[in-house]
Amino acid sequence: MALTPEVTSVLNEQINKEMYSSYLYLTFADYYEDRGLKGFANWYEIQAKEEMDHALAIRRYLLDNDFKPTMEAIAKPDKVFDNDLAPLEAGLEHEEYVTSLIHHCYEVAHSVHDVRTMKFLDWFVAEQGEEETNARDMITNMKLFGCDPKGLYDLDREYQARTYVQSASLNL
Repeated sequence: MALTPEVTSVLNEQINKEMYSSYLYLTFADYYEDRGLKGFANWYEIQAKEEMDHALAIRRYLLDNDFKPTMEAIAKPDKVFDNDLAPLEAGLEHEEYVTSLIHHCYEVAHSVHDVRTMKFLDWFVAEQGEEETNARDMITNMKLFGCDPKGLYDLDREYQARTYVQSASLNL
């Protein structure tokens, strides 16, 4: 069964949204780098790589289903932060937005009975649950421990230990 124009359109748009997410998270990393919080910067650099992986996975899915994706311009992130909690809160807000986008893609696939695409999107649905949990945990940790220099230092060290692992589930 060929992908429908409705499905290819929302998936192609999602590629752009995932690339924007990557750009956005790099601006978060830059904020923390400028503040000397290399662990937080590391966390968001890895997030940026993961978002690019997501874009590439969707691109690959479209190509494997005989649809040539169209790469659109990526919007310039415009977030400006005035404290260390602000990027974390913006991160949660953005993940909730991405969740709504993934759900929309799923709904479109469901509306045309595209079971193969729904199965493909199942991974993204689960991933978004994990991303939102991580974002909430980071906010909680910052509120609990980031208010004093020692606590902030410990959090930064914890986030510096995060390593990038490409998801085998995406078959990139």
